[in-house]
This record gives sequence, C-alpha cells and structure tokens, in this order.
Amino acid sequence: MRMASSLRGEVLNLYKNLLYLGREYPKGADYFRSRLKAAFLKNKDVKDPEIIKQLIARGEFVIKELEALYYLRKYRAMKQRYYEDDNK
Repeated sequence: MRMASSLRGEVLNLYKNLLYLGREYPKGADYFRSRLKAAFLKNKDVKDPEIIKQLIARGEFVIKELEALYYLRKYRAMKQRYYEDDNK
C-alpha cells in the first residue's frame, strides 16, 4: 500500500505540472485542460504499479514535448523580432 500512495503523489504532481504547462498551449488552456482531465480519468482505475509507472513516464515525455514546443515558439518570436530586416 505504501508504494501506491507514493505513486499517487507522483501522479498528482504530474497532473499539476501538466496543468501549469497547459496555460500556454496553442489551442488554448481550456482545450488542454479538458484533454488532460480526460486522459487522467481514462486511467483512474489502473492499480498495477508497473502500468502506473509507464503512464507517469508517458506524462513526463509529454512535459518535455511541451517545453520543447514553447521553447521553439519563443525562439521563433525572438528571431522574427530581431532579424525581420534581413529580407529587405
């Protein structure tokens, strides 16, 4: 039972982190929040610790993908701002 409670904490942290990152999602925070909630609810009855760990790993991968997306978007915005005169 101890392992399940520690995994529960990891799942909650993952959800909070994804919710935080979803604020800047290109399709909007509400869209992201509803998809996130649906994904977590779909797996709410999973009891096997190994499967839970796999799902957590998938969530952490999504976090990395979102961070890369946001980083790229900021980079493009900066590049446009500072190099827009090159084409003239």
